Amino acid sequence: MDILAERFRLTFKRAFLKNYSIAWTDLESGRLYLVKPTTYMNRSGDIFPDVLKRTGAAIEELLVVCDTMDLPVGECRIKRKGSSAGHKGLAAIIQRLGRYDFPRLYIGVGRPNRRTDVVDYVLCEARGKEANLLDEGVHTAAAGVLQLMEEGLGRVMNVFNRRTERS
Repeated sequence: MDILAERFRLTFKRAFLKNYSIAWTDLESGRLYLVKPTTYMNRSGDIFPDVLKRTGAAIEELLVVCDTMDLPVGECRIKRKGSSAGHKGLAAIIQRLGRYDFPRLYIGVGRPNRRTDVVDYVLCEARGKEANLLDEGVHTAAAGVLQLMEEGLGRVMNVFNRRTERS
């Protein structure tokens, strides 16, 4: 979100009495809303009813961007729908919306070694090679969001997912 906000010189504003910050811009392909929850991850679904009402977006027009341990560090994938696969943020969104059929863009963070606690792993700051890979992945994800706006989900999934498999 921050990369896209910087690119378009946007400033996030905290929604009045709400648990999220929002920024938006008009592109040739339509209005792009960037929304960042300010809740704990397991409560991130709470913002969606208000965000959908405020933006007038349909659930199918959402793109949830999240991390996943199921991909190597920095690798990205776009999926049309799916379960939470144990991701507490996605589980909260699915529970709140009562649906699982919303697009999501995953950014891989890899898996911790056996001695590292999962929560500690995903909350710690990446270092060295992993930090570089993660930074590349975040930039790839930002480009994917814009490509999705221009070309649509089906086309972007075919090209984007295949491209990131080879990186």
